[in-house]
Amino acid sequence: MFWQKDLETMPRPKLEELQLERLRWIVDYCIRNVPFYAKRLGEAGVTAEKIKTLSDIQYIPYTNKTDIRDNYPNGLFAVPMSKIVRIHASSGTTGKPTVVGYTKNDLNNWADQIARLATAVGVTAEDVFQISFGYGLFTGALGLHYGLERIGCAVIPASAGNTQKQLMMLRDMKVTGLVSTPSYALYMSECALEGSEPMSDYHLRIGLFGSEGCTPEMRSQIEKNWGLFATDNYGLSELMGPGVSGECEKRQGLHIAEDHYYPEIIDPITLQPKAPGEQGELVVTTLTKEGFPMLRYRTKDISRLNYEPCACGRTHCRMDKVTGRTDDMLKIRGVNVFPSQVESVLIGMEHIGPHYQLVVRREGFADTLEVKVELINGELLESYSELEKLQRKIHDQLKSILGIETKISLVEPKTLERFQGKAKRILDLRGENSLK
Repeated sequence: MFWQKDLETMPRPKLEELQLERLRWIVDYCIRNVPFYAKRLGEAGVTAEKIKTLSDIQYIPYTNKTDIRDNYPNGLFAVPMSKIVRIHASSGTTGKPTVVGYTKNDLNNWADQIARLATAVGVTAEDVFQISFGYGLFTGALGLHYGLERIGCAVIPASAGNTQKQLMMLRDMKVTGLVSTPSYALYMSECALEGSEPMSDYHLRIGLFGSEGCTPEMRSQIEKNWGLFATDNYGLSELMGPGVSGECEKRQGLHIAEDHYYPEIIDPITLQPKAPGEQGELVVTTLTKEGFPMLRYRTKDISRLNYEPCACGRTHCRMDKVTGRTDDMLKIRGVNVFPSQVESVLIGMEHIGPHYQLVVRREGFADTLEVKVELINGELLESYSELEKLQRKIHDQLKSILGIETKISLVEPKTLERFQGKAKRILDLRGENSLK
């Protein structure tokens, strides 16, 4: 069992003392080792000595993804390459990838953070975990891999793809834990249910899911299909990778590893801090990262923070499951629309599957939203009255949630694309065609 009790149950005043000490250290560290931060903090008049309280973090300028790309590939590294032992990077699908570096100490801290969140949901050295994330520059697979090994789990680095082989390994190796995106876990469960082997041949009990959003409705469907306990964890490559936060067995929010990260919530428009408990954009400062420190990084993720002690005994604040991203939010006729809102209506509805696509078009001077939904049984397409009834039901429920008109298109089973990594739900055809 991996249980850092002294750190995870630290009284709030003592935890904040540690955060202040580490915040002052990271500011000084960045000034001494990262020219970008030395210049930016100098212009803002910020030094470690001027950080008297945690609230003084407000004087530190924000860092965003553009800053990282402008300093590609390693302009924000705080140590020479001789001290870097691992490099990861984002996919770079929208431009230059964001390259991040890790020292040996960073990797040790990272493994601890993963081991901590996995232990919080009941993972032990007796578990066998299959990692169905793609291995490579993506941080998810190796991050979870080394953290689970730290606990003592047997780890199968299956990577993504080749679903039938994945299912065979789950059965034959009596795998008890699965690491993947929620959408791939759901797809794998559909394949298992359709397969010739009985579900009793599977032994999964815990799912550590991440890398994309997962609504309560999708989680319930995964749990129903697999018969496991599904949990969510959160992280970004720019901060470390997975391990920034994770759920405990109570599943009342994701505990942030506050001894390593200082979180804030801001208004994404005004950039002003929001009051505790208010929803807004999550901003995170790394407090211990040596290779690639980040000061007030704007994650673009929408969440809120809860500082009340958790029933599990842990005192670190909890963040809500991310409800969407400010840069993934769709603006349709003046209304903010998140894919998670659509998913919450569709998942579990009779006659339709969990796969959908949002198609946005501009017709004249107005934006339109088409929701493509996959049927479970294609025979329904032969019954116009039943089809119309189902379309109306989906339409009315979405209008109630979103407040706008949508076009509902019901498509044949297995015609929408499946994803082994992050699901791409949005096809934005306004202006140039772009798949988000």
